[in-house]
Amino acid sequence: MIDLGRRRQALAVGAIAVVAAGCGTAAGPSPSGPAVTPAGEPSVGPVEIAISLSDAFRMEPAAVSVTSGSTVRFVLMNEGVLDHEFFIGDAAAQDEHEAEMQAGGMQHDEPDGVSVAAGSTKTFEYTFEAPGELLAGCHVSGHYAAGMKATITVSP
Repeated sequence: MIDLGRRRQALAVGAIAVVAAGCGTAAGPSPSGPAVTPAGEPSVGPVEIAISLSDAFRMEPAAVSVTSGSTVRFVLMNEGVLDHEFFIGDAAAQDEHEAEMQAGGMQHDEPDGVSVAAGSTKTFEYTFEAPGELLAGCHVSGHYAAGMKATITVSP
């Protein structure tokens, strides 16, 4: 004899699996390109890029590529016990910010960068206006000189 309760439960699980499989095509950021809508048009929201900040004075990945005009939401994960920061600018802006930090600057967030406390995760949105090459750097004392930076290539 067939247990009707078990049969209904099996049918319900099957229906949920079909619905869940259909949800797999929802728009979202892709590691190989920008997010698109189901109609194939670019999505309105920012693309997310995860960046790991480590006490080995590294940003991973050490190089990212974005498109001019795009807004990127960086998900900054400070995996260490030291405070870090994430500051975006060209080489001249990095040098200027380094001098500011050595003079006791940035203890707060600003349009081009954010502080990320030890062991925490923070999001930071940035719009890339023009093609070129920028850098992201951590200017907590000694970190940038030790190599804590990443290259950001902005394509047209």
